[in-house]
Amino acid sequence: MNEERVNQAVETDPLGPAERARSDFVREMVQRHECSSLCSAMWAGPTPKRIVQFWDDLQRLPDDVRTCMDSWKQLKRIGFTLEVFDKTSASAFIRNRLGTRYEDAFNKCYHPSMMSDYFRYSYVFVEGGFYIDADDVYHGAPIDELFMDGRVKLQPFCYDVATSQMVAPSIFTEPGANQPGWIFYFNTTPLIASRRHPIIERALLNATVSLEMGCANSLPEVQATTGPGNLTRSVFEVISEGCAPDAMMVVHDWELISTSQWPLSYRNDSRNWRLSNQQEYMAPPTSDVQ
Repeated sequence: MNEERVNQAVETDPLGPAERARSDFVREMVQRHECSSLCSAMWAGPTPKRIVQFWDDLQRLPDDVRTCMDSWKQLKRIGFTLEVFDKTSASAFIRNRLGTRYEDAFNKCYHPSMMSDYFRYSYVFVEGGFYIDADDVYHGAPIDELFMDGRVKLQPFCYDVATSQMVAPSIFTEPGANQPGWIFYFNTTPLIASRRHPIIERALLNATVSLEMGCANSLPEVQATTGPGNLTRSVFEVISEGCAPDAMMVVHDWELISTSQWPLSYRNDSRNWRLSNQQEYMAPPTSDVQ
């Protein structure tokens, strides 16, 4: 009986034709392992060893999130710099380096998760470097080789609609692996690239246009507007328009380097975008912030 329900759940593709085309495109890129080591002369220049993080209000930074952020500080001993921005400093950076159009778009981000998405595109496009989410913890593995060239490096994800669970990378990255209802996409963390990379430029532009076109009667969906949906769409567009596939590198084993920490205190309240998606954001009272 359970198997019958699972089959019924995936009988109808949960994605529309455009989204399914993007998922299939990502699957082909992810499972083409031999392309990950290619790098044309165009991307030969190094990526700055600059780590960037964001939390909307650093005066209300939860202790458990701070621990995750601090785990990256050990890389300062081998030449990495580390910058942390909040809503105010991120807005100022966008205004000073990109202009008022982009600052206005940033200000339309109604949730901290959207702000962090939009800011990472802005910063990495302008400066180049390595954006990592505040709740990602570093495991200490070497990462120098990810900065030896200017390609964008992205972590692949795969979600199984039938089980409502993520598929393990060891399974979905294998050539030919696929199931009805699997959705392949690229995560927004880590985001590693040289400055003015065309994929990051497109992600920033697509997010900006989506925010500008926001419906007056409802708030935009986080994933599609600024999150992985926006980034995956941008990769698909840029490469489909003629940019060489070696403009990016799929990081198949990122979980050996870093993982998003669970559980964390903020995931239980409105600071978790999944609980605030398309809803007016209200920060929790100070007494509730751990």
